Order: sequence, then C-alpha cells, then structure tokens
Amino acid sequence: MFAPGPPGPPPPVQQQPVRSDAILGRPQKQKKSRGVGPSPADGPPAPLQHDNPEHAHMLANVWMNAAKLAELVRTEGLVYKKGKFSATEEAQLNEAIERYRASHGLSQAELDQIIFSNKLGKEKGHETFWSEITSALHLRPIIAVYHHVRRARHPFAGKGAWTKTEDDLLLECMQSMGQQWEKISDVVQRTASDCRDRYRNHLQDREVRRVGAWTKEEEDELTRIVTEMTVEQGKDIDNDIFWGVVSKRMGGKRGRQQCRIKTDSLAPQLKNTGERPRWSAMDAYILVHKVDSLNVRDDTEIDWKLLPDENWNVWSAHSLQRRWLTMKRSIKGFEEMSHAEIMEILKTKKAQSPPPSSSSRKKKNKVTSAEAVNDGDEGDGQPEAGTSSAGAAS
Repeated sequence: MFAPGPPGPPPPVQQQPVRSDAILGRPQKQKKSRGVGPSPADGPPAPLQHDNPEHAHMLANVWMNAAKLAELVRTEGLVYKKGKFSATEEAQLNEAIERYRASHGLSQAELDQIIFSNKLGKEKGHETFWSEITSALHLRPIIAVYHHVRRARHPFAGKGAWTKTEDDLLLECMQSMGQQWEKISDVVQRTASDCRDRYRNHLQDREVRRVGAWTKEEEDELTRIVTEMTVEQGKDIDNDIFWGVVSKRMGGKRGRQQCRIKTDSLAPQLKNTGERPRWSAMDAYILVHKVDSLNVRDDTEIDWKLLPDENWNVWSAHSLQRRWLTMKRSIKGFEEMSHAEIMEILKTKKAQSPPPSSSSRKKKNKVTSAEAVNDGDEGDGQPEAGTSSAGAAS
C-alpha cells in the first residue's frame, strides 16, 4: 500500500476584476485608449490560468532563465507567475520546506546546507528538494523559488540601512571583483541581491547622480526616452522597460529606481494627453470595489495590472497599489486586521458612488513639475508591482 504523497497546491485565486462601468451601473461601452503602451481596448490581461500538466511539470522541474521562459511564452504559450510572492505563497513555501525537513529527518543546519548549496538542485540525496517545494505553488518557475527562498532565509538578510563603511567596502569589491555578487556578498556580509541593488540604485554614477525634485527638463527627457521605448515599439510601460537602460540614456543623472518611480508618477499625465489628472472620490470608489471583486485572501495576492479597463485606465498598476495602501493605512489598527475586515471597513467608507463632477465647475489647472520622489530604498520586490523582474529574472 502506497503512502499518500504531499498535498498538491491549492487552486489559484481567480483574479478577474469587475469592470468600472458595472461598478458605476453604466452600460458597457468601448473607448479608444490614448495610453502609453499597448491599447487596453480589448480589456485587461487575462488572469493566470493553467490546465497544461506538461507546462506545470516543466515549471517545477526544469531550470530555465528569464530568456528561456520568455521564449516558451512566445513559442508554446507557457503561462507562469512573476512578481512579489504573496503572503499565501510564503505560507505554502514554509509548509512545504518544513514538510520536506520532517520527512527526511533533517536538522535545521542540514536543511540550510541544502538551501545554500551552489549545486543548483544536485545536492546528493536531495536532488528533488527544489522541485518538491516548487510544486507546492501555482505557476512559479523553479528558478524563481530557488532565488526567493535563498534571499528570504539568508543569514545576511534584513540587516537594515547601509552604512558609509559598507558602501566604501562594496565599491572596493566592485573594483577588484567586478559584478561577482556572490563573492562580494561574502566580504560585505550582505546578500548578493542587496549588494547588486545597492550598487545599481545608489552608488553607480553617484558623482553625477542627482536627488530631490526633478526639473521640467528632466521630466521631458525621461518622458521622451520612455515613449521611445514603449509607444514607438508597441511595448508596455508596466512590463517591458529595462530601467537600467533608461538611467544610462539619461547619462546616469538619475538612477534606475528614480526613473521607474518618476515614470510611475508621470504615467497618468502621459495617458491624459499632457494634462495631469487628479485622484478623485470616484477613483477611490472604483478601486475599492475592484479589489473586493477579486475575492483574494490577502492583498499581496493582487495582480494590480489586471485592475484597469478600457474606461478606467489612466492610473498605472503602481499608482493603484499605492492608493490602496494609503486607504488601508488610514484605518486605525489595520495592522491587526485581516484583509476581509479591512475590505468591509473600506466598502462602508466608500459605500456610495460619488456623483460625477459638473463640467461647468471644472477649472483649468496649470500643469507643473511633479513633486519630488522618494529616492530611498523600497521594500524588496515592491515597486515592481506586477512587474516581471523578481525570481525568474534574477
């Protein structure tokens, strides 16, 4: 009699948000988009669905880099999940890792040896470790799980703000080792990804790097570069930009992270033919009801790229995520509440659809330079809400 195997991953959350016209009780209509990137006239991207066992097995067992994954998306219609790991996925991973440890009678030290081995799935006697824990998730490539687990459990993780001494040591290592981040990690006592991001976002080109408010000339230059890389090539502003290239084209005056955040703040203006729109009570009402329609267990599961539709597409995925966080954090004691409890409070606060503003009351607003962006470090994976750079692209 065979012992039952480990339980399979739970069914994925089916994320198909309700349309804005349905939320507002209006008949569905088609509207041409003037947005940056591909037109959303055909609606938002389809939610991640997968009924191909061969692809599911491939994702959990075949080590593929970002280029190979992208090739399979084009040639075989492969579907896989990218971006920040949700709280639910974190729990599933931890359960799978603990299940593996217990079933093999491993100590924590022995488990860590498997996780931090550089044999990439070929640790003697534990060749199936990464495949088994990856199978506990839905649509995550094994390489993404590998990088995520090693980052999250690394003894150098979570060390806080960088010091000048660490910055100087990192620059010395860069001069002697180049971009060998694993070797640099051992010297600086920070994770390889932390060293890489610290250098790229803060130390590279620092002799010409600017901080603080952007000038109108800088905004115009950034807008031109992003437009050339998206609209003129039929690419998407939320997914298809390499921000290191943008920074380089700006002469290194602004870092890759600065360029991404500033583009996010300018995106509504780019999509609104040069006029900067204002976030309204109507937008908040739509956002709350779209999030509610997803039926997610936690807001870390939300794919923010799915929320815009053809009649509500001015705001970028990053903007919508930040607006949601602002509303959530306005609730006293939100840290101790479940997503469902937060959702009920926000639905009550946004229970009534605000009336549309009268065109006769509209005032012409002078378009001025955007406010200064936060040039500090962001949370791991955070900005790239809905982006494709996490795990598989590491």
